[in-house]
Amino acid sequence: MNKLRIAVVGVGLGGQIHIKRIKNSSEVILDSIIAPNRGANIEIAAKEGVPIFHTIIECIERSKPDGIIIASPNQVHAEQTRVCIEAEIPVLLEKPITSNLDEGRELCDLIERSNAKILIGHHRAHNPILKVARNAILEGRLGRLVSVVGSAQFYKPDHYFEDGPWRKVPGGGPILINMIHEIDNLRRLVGEISQVQAITSNSTRGFAVEDTAVINIVFKNGALGTFTLSDTAATARSWEQTTKENPGYPSYPEEDCYLISGTKGSLAIPTMKLKYYADGTTPSWWTPFAEEVLQFSRVDPIELQLSHFADVINGHCLPLVTARDGYRNLLITEAIKESAKKRLIIDVSE
Repeated sequence: MNKLRIAVVGVGLGGQIHIKRIKNSSEVILDSIIAPNRGANIEIAAKEGVPIFHTIIECIERSKPDGIIIASPNQVHAEQTRVCIEAEIPVLLEKPITSNLDEGRELCDLIERSNAKILIGHHRAHNPILKVARNAILEGRLGRLVSVVGSAQFYKPDHYFEDGPWRKVPGGGPILINMIHEIDNLRRLVGEISQVQAITSNSTRGFAVEDTAVINIVFKNGALGTFTLSDTAATARSWEQTTKENPGYPSYPEEDCYLISGTKGSLAIPTMKLKYYADGTTPSWWTPFAEEVLQFSRVDPIELQLSHFADVINGHCLPLVTARDGYRNLLITEAIKESAKKRLIIDVSE
């Protein structure tokens, strides 16, 4: 079977990650690169041995790839995706779906009207850790879900902010940069979110944007959640530092970033330690738990996402992460920011 030809829009860090996975794939090949006419971009295309186009329209007219991965700045996501939809070319669109909610709503409506094949790049959704945890929850092993305690705490070095001064001003804090990943995870594991409440602080770094946030979450199924987010905390309680998803980060296998509890048991993620009341025992804090460690295969979720995208292009399945999912994640993240600013509980049930 011929490999699918994939064009990549944008050759920054995200685009280069996709290019690397494409080169290692048995299902797709790199067709072309779409990027501004600059020396570094031309050099990357030459190194990969593919043509470089300076607009998506030019690429479609001259090459007509089977699919396009959009890893460009957020501000052009909506416009570039619309061009692909009009040409009936499937898209893997990096998160966030768009840079603002109005564009996100309009793009979702267009995608749903046109039945376009659009996969949103929340790559963690493809991680086997998430799949195994979600299956255990759906099988009822925790009983009725009661609560989740989550953490995304890490220490970003000074040069992170010196290299990108925009990270010191509104729009650059961990709520908008990092929390959107956690929202997608929580929605998949615990259920749809109906309300959020947040308190933030910038007292450690003193920038014009938060460095730490505490977030309360109400889920539609009645479960409650608390989440601590910080980019200035010297701790390993984050997805990046516990799951071994990205080998660039040091990993601490004894740490967890989520604890999900129900009426029958609890699951720590990613150690996957399951504590539960065995059949025939009376649930009570006097009753000892049975214990188990759930097993999973450690596979690169970005590789799995690319393989899934190939299946979407071929019509073998629907996107695991839909445009509506991407919009919901953006909506909830924006609501957290609004809650912190206004000191209000924000309803996101609609």
